[in-house]
Amino acid sequence: MAIPVKLNVFEGPLDLLLHLIDKNKIDIYDIPIVEITDQYMEYIHAMEKEDLGVMSEFMVMAATLIDIKCRMLLPREVNEEGEEEDPRAELVARLLEYKTYKYMSYELKDRMDDAVGIFYKKATIPNEVLSYKEPVDPEDLLRGLTLEKLNSIYKSIIKKQENKIDPIRSKFGKIEKEEVSLSDKMLQMKEYAVMHRKFSFRQILTAQDSRVQVIVTFLSILELMKMGHIHVEQEQLFDDIQVSVVTDPSTWKNLTEFADE
Repeated sequence: MAIPVKLNVFEGPLDLLLHLIDKNKIDIYDIPIVEITDQYMEYIHAMEKEDLGVMSEFMVMAATLIDIKCRMLLPREVNEEGEEEDPRAELVARLLEYKTYKYMSYELKDRMDDAVGIFYKKATIPNEVLSYKEPVDPEDLLRGLTLEKLNSIYKSIIKKQENKIDPIRSKFGKIEKEEVSLSDKMLQMKEYAVMHRKFSFRQILTAQDSRVQVIVTFLSILELMKMGHIHVEQEQLFDDIQVSVVTDPSTWKNLTEFADE
């Protein structure tokens, strides 16, 4: 296994050539081979007293430069495509490859130096978070639910309101109606409970004239449930809710105190 030996400030003959090219501000694609060869040989002569084993690679490069220098004096060879071949092309390719790896090594060294001061902490999760379980399984809750079914439920609620659109008066413009308050709606629910001891939640919502009244009706049912006047039940998920009156509507008091905020 060869042991790399650093000679002065150069790692090898290609490193020396790149130094001479940069020093003379030469275009690497158009190397003046005579000038570079002369400077390279001067450096070789200055190292004559060094270990010949270490200098073997430099001597091989010197022979390569002299060969290219001689070929530059001869007429250019033409390849199969009819283009003149440049004797320096192979050397340029080797220099570009060496330069690429050289600067890649600089980048890796910089990253290694930066990584020395970086420390990573392993992820730690508290036991109470690891042991937490959802109170309701979302998969069971949404099993069988589809967009088509949601759309069907939505359409069934607002169908009656859409059917009430007057084809003539609707062209006159938007007519604003005074919406019912929560207290008024609860009084209406009291009157409705006198005639209907048990009724459908969906039916009572579809009987409303607007979306705002649907919301107020829903809130009034919640308040009546809270006061203990009605009871609701549903056999299965997404089934219609049945509302049952459990107290005498004539005894319902304090229904007018729910003023809108």
